[in-house]
Amino acid sequence: MNTTEILQKLSRGELTVEAAQQMLKTEPFDDLGYAKVDYHREIRTGVPEVIYCAGKTGEQICGIVKNMMEHGAGRILGTRCDREKYEAVRQICPDMEYDETARIITRNIEQEPENNGMILVACAGTSDLPVAREAALTARFLGNEVEELYDVGVAGIHRLLSKMDVLSKANVVIAVAGMEGALASVIGGLTDKPVIAVPTSVGYGASFGGVAALLAMLNSCASGISVVNIDNGFGAGYMAHSINCLAGKRSLPPR
Repeated sequence: MNTTEILQKLSRGELTVEAAQQMLKTEPFDDLGYAKVDYHREIRTGVPEVIYCAGKTGEQICGIVKNMMEHGAGRILGTRCDREKYEAVRQICPDMEYDETARIITRNIEQEPENNGMILVACAGTSDLPVAREAALTARFLGNEVEELYDVGVAGIHRLLSKMDVLSKANVVIAVAGMEGALASVIGGLTDKPVIAVPTSVGYGASFGGVAALLAMLNSCASGISVVNIDNGFGAGYMAHSINCLAGKRSLPPR
């Protein structure tokens, strides 16, 4: 019996609270041999298991997705997935969607935001789009209103300044930039909201695959900036969601 079934039986009065607790203690994950799918993660953290597809075979991803659906997971998120693996997954889950730019697969991505407050994803250049889109789709999947500003890097600062109205409405700002990574510092000096800086591996040789942007962001003189790892759009979207949750939940009509 999986976690969903246990909770359903509890709600119908077919199990006592004590019996349900005991059963839940023995159902924390499902061992597939090559993966242990964690079904208590959402209970502990508020966010269900996310599939990191890089390094996994299409067969392994399909096995995880199938297992999640068997456990009643209506919504599924997978990151760093290429099209070949997506096509394999779609054979067992036809309603799985794919964003080629972000390399993200989603099932039943939320259309109606649940959290109060807006998350803004600001991207320095078009070359940073894959990481920015990963951040935006992650935050949107987790139930947040997300707006996106693309190609607003410091090489043409007027492009960012023309969107100050959007910047001022944000609860959290994700600043995605490669090269010298200056965008996060500029935004940090323009807003009183928390800024999550995401260095990307975009840039010429001396950028050292994003290390230059990472160090610039870590050494920012602007206050209120936190930094995630190079190209870690998922981590930024997740962190922005965690911050935005502090604003509370919207009251949504029953689905």
